[in-house]
Amino acid sequence: MTDATAPRDEVCIVALAEAFRGDGEILCHPIGTVPVIAGRLARASFEPDLLLTDTIAHLVADTRPVGRPLGDAVVEGYMPFRSVFDTTWNGKRHVIMGASQIDRHGNQNIAAIGDWRRPRAQLLGLRGAPGNVINHPTSYWVPRQQRAFVERVDVVSGPGYDRMAALDPRSARFHEIRRVVTELGVYDFETPERVMRLRSIHPGVTLDEILAATPFDLVVPDEVPTSRAPTDEERRLITEVIDPDGLRHADFA
Repeated sequence: MTDATAPRDEVCIVALAEAFRGDGEILCHPIGTVPVIAGRLARASFEPDLLLTDTIAHLVADTRPVGRPLGDAVVEGYMPFRSVFDTTWNGKRHVIMGASQIDRHGNQNIAAIGDWRRPRAQLLGLRGAPGNVINHPTSYWVPRQQRAFVERVDVVSGPGYDRMAALDPRSARFHEIRRVVTELGVYDFETPERVMRLRSIHPGVTLDEILAATPFDLVVPDEVPTSRAPTDEERRLITEVIDPDGLRHADFA
């Protein structure tokens, strides 16, 4: 049974988990508290073949609560960071990253705000974003849509579809921006022009709110479904098993 009264944080987690549906035996690599909860939910509910770590280096077989020590977890392997790179290059990984800025083509920025030569704010830097986005499917978690959606990113950390189109097709063979999930809705790039499309609207959110928080032309289908609420079992997994301490709420303060 689906719970139509589920709070926004649980709806967002389910939407992120749905990004992994159909992935099968790949490395599920969510980055950040809410994405980690979503990855663990996906494997515990509808995608049991996903490979998950404890966010450090151990491959774990059971469903662990976020933010707690490894303890008596069922460890099924060891995956140091050098092994992650071996997996990254062949498309057998799906990462969820954050985005300080993202545009309608899917270009992502986590490096700096303002002119890169003298930025107003220095952020994480490029980090692993370029290699991630080029080499395997990528999704994004954006808890503040109005702040992150921009006409043009200040620095390209993760390349979008317009930039990838200029490369040799062999360089783009694993490139896929699967989903962008915000506190308002779910987006994809499943259009002929490969620009951002509204995929679903979270319960309680209006289309006007979506458009007011989007400074670029967004593709809006004639009929936009409501984002799926969690089932009773998914709610139990989120609140009692995966995040009993409520760490997810920090992204929604």
